[in-house]
Amino acid sequence: MNIIGNGTIITQNPEFPILEDGAIMVREGVIQEVGNTHELKQRYPRASYIDAQKKIIMPGLINSHMHFYSSFALGMDLKTTPPRHFKEILEKLWWRLDRALQEEDIYYSALVAVIEGIKNGTTTYLDHHAGPGAIPGSLDQIARACTEAGVRASLSYEVSDRDGEEVARQGIEENIRFFDRCQKQPDPLLSSSFGLHASFTLSDNTLEKVREATAGRNIGFHIHTAEGQADREAAMKEHGVPVVKRLDRWGIWNDLSLAIHGVHIDAEEMGILKERETAVIHNPESNMGNAVGRAPALEMIEKGLLVGLGTDGYTTDMLESIKVANLLHKHGQGDPGAAWGEVPHMAFTGNNEIVERQFNQKIGVIAPGHKADIIILDYRPRTPLLPENYAMHILMGMSGRMVETVMVEGRVLMEKRELINLNEEKIFRQARARAQRVWEEI
Repeated sequence: MNIIGNGTIITQNPEFPILEDGAIMVREGVIQEVGNTHELKQRYPRASYIDAQKKIIMPGLINSHMHFYSSFALGMDLKTTPPRHFKEILEKLWWRLDRALQEEDIYYSALVAVIEGIKNGTTTYLDHHAGPGAIPGSLDQIARACTEAGVRASLSYEVSDRDGEEVARQGIEENIRFFDRCQKQPDPLLSSSFGLHASFTLSDNTLEKVREATAGRNIGFHIHTAEGQADREAAMKEHGVPVVKRLDRWGIWNDLSLAIHGVHIDAEEMGILKERETAVIHNPESNMGNAVGRAPALEMIEKGLLVGLGTDGYTTDMLESIKVANLLHKHGQGDPGAAWGEVPHMAFTGNNEIVERQFNQKIGVIAPGHKADIIILDYRPRTPLLPENYAMHILMGMSGRMVETVMVEGRVLMEKRELINLNEEKIFRQARARAQRVWEEI
């Protein structure tokens, strides 16, 4: 039994958004009570106590689209001319990197990403892996890293035709194998989706095999959806319909599926996703960095779609992504009043609902019955922090490096910015050596 107290709690519970001198009582990984620090300490005198020292207590952050393997791309020499458009970014960077990955590379690239995420307050990830040179068991390596670190993760392998039929077959089998593992060996911190790369790298033949493999399984799909204009153009040219409509023919969309990006989709496609109750994941920094355009995320929310926020591997700092999302839509619409409400909605309402679907657990709110995924930030507001303005403090005042303490299901992973059960220096040293090997192979 733990009590985390003596802090200002941002609950993300609309009924009681802010609690001064607040405390949380946690038992067996679940929040039991939220109330006044003195009262909870008196009621549970034998509970261990974490003193927030008047700092901010809030739910752990959620990254609803991540690529752990992208860790090894940082600083990598492409040894060729710079990419000029989206398809060249894939061909010159990502598809060369993922082909070079071996089993231990997958493990270490995931582990360093998770460590950086913990240090930025992220406790839950929906990851999308690629590595055609080491597919069988690859999701186990990522699960191993996440389990050792203590974070919550839903994993998938992105099936694609870009490396041939045999590699596509292995990808299908890996998704099914890991899904079945999660069903047979339930772990509250692990879940799975069926990963697919993107419509333009998937033939009808492969999608038919995917449909056959997933028949009878209650599984969602995790797929890049009209990220670049090239994806939409290929669907129109080869199949006569845009991306969302094409994939709908193959039964890809359901309430567990994730349509990633959605930059180049139209109103009819939004209607299909809404009807299928499929979530769309917005990745602002990645979209800007890849120069693919600005997703109509605000329009999707207005139309009633479920929209979450991810990073696409571009960063491990969700607070940074929240800030960039706000700026992107203000700049893109030429409206300084845009995105004040929609971006917090993506990060703290959309992401919460998406993860609840993925894990069948209540996550992302500090309230009784929710999982005790909690962070403490050393943020001292220079202006009053109120129920009506706390989202602005998160957006404009907080950063990932303010996170001091991280807890997942009541287990402390980091305290005073020190990881509890991981040797960060040793892990990063080994990761650098693995990254060097990958770079040399490329």
